[in-house]
Amino acid sequence: MEADTIVSAVILGLVEGLTEFIPVSSTGHILLLGHFLGFESNGKTFEVLIQLGAILAILSVYFTRLWHMVVAFPTDPKARRFLIGIVLAFLPAAFAGVLLHSYIKAVLFESPTLICIMLIVGGFILLLLDRMTLKPRYTDAYSYPLWLALAIGCFQTLALVPGVSRSGATIGGALLLGTDKRSAAEFSFFLALPTMAGAFTYDLYKNRSFLSVDDALIIGIGFVAAFIAAVIVVRSLLTFVTRHGFAPFAYWRIVVGSVGLLALFLTAPATATRAVLPPRDAGPLPEAYAPSLPAPPSAGPIIVPAPQNASDGALRAIVPSPDAARDASSAAAAPTGAPRFSESAFDRRFQEPPQIELKPAAPAASGPAPAAALPPLPKTNPPLPPRKP
Repeated sequence: MEADTIVSAVILGLVEGLTEFIPVSSTGHILLLGHFLGFESNGKTFEVLIQLGAILAILSVYFTRLWHMVVAFPTDPKARRFLIGIVLAFLPAAFAGVLLHSYIKAVLFESPTLICIMLIVGGFILLLLDRMTLKPRYTDAYSYPLWLALAIGCFQTLALVPGVSRSGATIGGALLLGTDKRSAAEFSFFLALPTMAGAFTYDLYKNRSFLSVDDALIIGIGFVAAFIAAVIVVRSLLTFVTRHGFAPFAYWRIVVGSVGLLALFLTAPATATRAVLPPRDAGPLPEAYAPSLPAPPSAGPIIVPAPQNASDGALRAIVPSPDAARDASSAAAAPTGAPRFSESAFDRRFQEPPQIELKPAAPAASGPAPAAALPPLPKTNPPLPPRKP
């Protein structure tokens, strides 16, 4: 285990704990930061499993209250309605997360540009909600009606896109549905318990075969750092939100998203541009044409159409080389069979470009094209002069 990996795990764990319960998208922050730190985990499990630290932070702060609710569940209608409401709010994101798990991990978690855009868009929406004059009708998180809890859970499904923020989606949806800021933040705390516990369990099950001992140690380091930071946030966030609202978080999202986009642009690798080449002739005809070209005994030029990807579409005059003419003359002297180029001669002419000359043909006229005159071939080599004794 390398030292820089341990340092990265500590940093990412602290960021997870500090941002999990505020509406700035903890997942978006650690994915972006991990991208620029060069931190990679098997199956992106580190980014999900360290949320266990944030879960334990809520349990440590609200343990007494939660325990009383669990004990009073059979007899207290208010406690029963609250716990059932939390379960109902959890279900939409649970079903969507299971169905889209592979797509989220393989595509959305690997899209830093999308994360930055969602941070910026969510910041403007949160800023707008903070400035709207909304008259709250529900001020006690423990008395939310069941339909309201389910509606808030539907808003939570938006947070499956990294950069949206789970707490931001639930708090923003609750404000639009008539809650006050403090009770919305408190309900978001409790809703985080089953949501993050479910994400932790399911992701651990899906990636159990990919985790090694080193992975477990790195996750443990991040978990401890996330727990310490999350305890501080949970103990102070409600008071901060009551005094300052959500505008500071909105500005933070916009700044982080904008800086992230700029950093991605500056660090993007240069893309090679492909030059546009002018059209050109394709060269000699393919071998498939060879058997269908008869040659006269004189082995004159043969007029054939240009190749399909020729630039001008003109006819071509294929002028055989002297070797091809000699082969044609030999074929003409044969007692039987029509005079044709031999296959070897045709192949040689087309496979050896220096022996072929392609010329634009004259405009087509009535009648067959005239044959080009070829220089006479010497019948025998000239005799060598006698050597002097």
